[in-house]
This record gives sequence, structure tokens and C-alpha cells, in this order.
Amino acid sequence: MPQDWFTADEVAEKLGLHVRTVRGYLRDGRLTAVRIGKQYRIARADLETFMGRPTPDSVTESTTRHRHVEVSSAVEISAVDRRTVDRISTLLTSANAHQREGDDRLRIQAIYDEERAHLKVLVFGSLITSANIFEMIDAIVADGEL
Repeated sequence: MPQDWFTADEVAEKLGLHVRTVRGYLRDGRLTAVRIGKQYRIARADLETFMGRPTPDSVTESTTRHRHVEVSSAVEISAVDRRTVDRISTLLTSANAHQREGDDRLRIQAIYDEERAHLKVLVFGSLITSANIFEMIDAIVADGEL
């Protein structure tokens, strides 16, 4: 009887990948698995699907696809003081924690170089949600307090 479940190490060996790469696919949701304790277990059918091979069940089922669009952007602001950086950081943290209905998950990172008075904000998320974040940043910058 063939094995129905694989570990991340076994999948990495089968695919010729590093186990860290496989774990990244698992964390990103690109490869479906069940987590048991601290270990992942990948079903044969999920591995076959990941590899693009049709499983017997999937041949008869209709496949539904959901389009996902994501943007990654860097916003750079020069000549910015610490007070304004704190306002922007607080706003972004609050906006991300209290997203509106329909907003997708958003990842934001702010990097401030105090010596150069330069702020870089990295935004990763859906087009609409990212656009809303850009509008918020623009409102603070346009406030004239830079």
C-alpha cells in the first residue's frame, strides 16, 4: 500500500528542494499540509496538486480559480523629523490593526534613517488596501509638518 502522508523532509527530497524551501511553501499556503505538533504532514493528493498532476478526484470536479493581485511598494520620504515619523508609524499600525471590511491582509515596514532624516515605508498587500495606506501617508505629508 503506498504511503498517504509525507513529512516536509520527504517532500523536499522528492522534489529536489531544500527543506527550508518546502517549509516556506507550507507557511505561504502554496503547499497544503496539516500541522501535527511542530511537524507538517503533506497528503499525497496535496503534493500531486502542488506538482500539477491531476488526482483522480480532481479530474471529475470542476476547478474554481480565485484571482489574487498583490502590490509591493516602497514609499520614500526625505527631510522628515522624528515626530512625523512617529505619527506615520502610529497611523499605519492603527490602520493595519483596524482594517475595514473587505480589506485584505497588509504587511507594512517602516525604516527611518535619523542621520539623513529619511523614511522608507515598505507596503505589501492588495491594490485597494495599499492605495488606502498611500492616501493616509499623503495626508500626513501634505499636512505640511515635515
